[in-house]
Amino acid sequence: MKMRFALKTSSLISPILVMSFALSASGAFYGDPPDDHHPWAIHDMNRPKPKIVTPGSFSSPEAPGKPPSDAVVLFDGTDLSKWESAKEQRGPAQWKVQGGFMEAVAGTGDIQSKEQFGDCQLHVEWAAPAKVEGSSQGRGNSGIFLMGICEVQVLDNYDNPTYADGYAGSVYGVNPPMANALRPPGTFQVYDIVFRRPIYRDGKVLDPGYVTVFMNGVLVQDHTPLEGGTGHMRRTKPGPFPEKGPLKFQDHGNPTRFRNIWYRPLPARAVEGGTDGFLTAEATTAKRKEIAAEIRADAQKLADPSNPVPGMLRLAESLTYEQDPATTQKVTEMADQYVRAIKQLPPDKLPAKKDEAKTVFSAFDYLTRFNLLPGNFAAKSALQAIIKEQRWDKK
Repeated sequence: MKMRFALKTSSLISPILVMSFALSASGAFYGDPPDDHHPWAIHDMNRPKPKIVTPGSFSSPEAPGKPPSDAVVLFDGTDLSKWESAKEQRGPAQWKVQGGFMEAVAGTGDIQSKEQFGDCQLHVEWAAPAKVEGSSQGRGNSGIFLMGICEVQVLDNYDNPTYADGYAGSVYGVNPPMANALRPPGTFQVYDIVFRRPIYRDGKVLDPGYVTVFMNGVLVQDHTPLEGGTGHMRRTKPGPFPEKGPLKFQDHGNPTRFRNIWYRPLPARAVEGGTDGFLTAEATTAKRKEIAAEIRADAQKLADPSNPVPGMLRLAESLTYEQDPATTQKVTEMADQYVRAIKQLPPDKLPAKKDEAKTVFSAFDYLTRFNLLPGNFAAKSALQAIIKEQRWDKK
């Protein structure tokens, strides 16, 4: 089927300027193209945009802050409906709730969230008893167990030394905190934790997993490798985690309090199907193929004989992601017809095509520079000649 180009010569200025701006600022034919391990171009407008999250508010020792809009709230200070006993028989959580916090009741056992989740940003606020009793590990002791497996220590270490890998903010038995930033006992402390579980495949580690912890706004664990689950008196052994697990709090016999508990699930890493970061060649190829198909479908929607340039450039953009002979052939035909239409314009109509022609040339120049179109692409050379002849390349 023959394609015809009908170039409008009236009311051109506004669409041209819009298109020129879109191509230079949108990322199309702009930054370095995708490569073997990154499916996106640099500054790629086809890349999914960050979701909108309304920030919450910061906590103070006196009052809890407000969670961000996408947070999953596990405890808002009212009841333990989202919690259960961590004993094998499960059953209701037996800790008490009062004054906007939950408090461990000695002998009732650990509790855990009914909801199970994996990688997350976790927020927990806790307070050791105001009445100081005991020393070392016997003073204000509890624990935050990520997925019920990895413990971030809760302990009153305000003027209370103990072994380094058992301090508050430690990955228990694995890594001491970099600082002791605790407030006095009886005051609520704030933990903000970023957790990534270990990822294994066929018995081999793909990502060891990491924990980052802020204590009262002070970094105390900096992307600490997990290796495996934590334990008392036992060295951690590398191993996989399940995809999901509960958040568990420890009953260590001390009336430790907790409030304002929420988490935000984190997106998948590249090793588990995410598309940001360094991907395998196979995953990159598959994603690039998917993006190219979406752009080609979009180009079909933009097809308009009276204004063919947006559809042509959109179709050409798909070559950035996938080299497809049929698409290359169609882009070549459309480009040749565009050049012929330009050449057939009367001299008095030609100046109105200046910005458009330069924009199209810029796109073709990008594609040939990165070998996405042949270096001797005829339409590019023809447009370059027109631009020079009309002195459109001069400032």
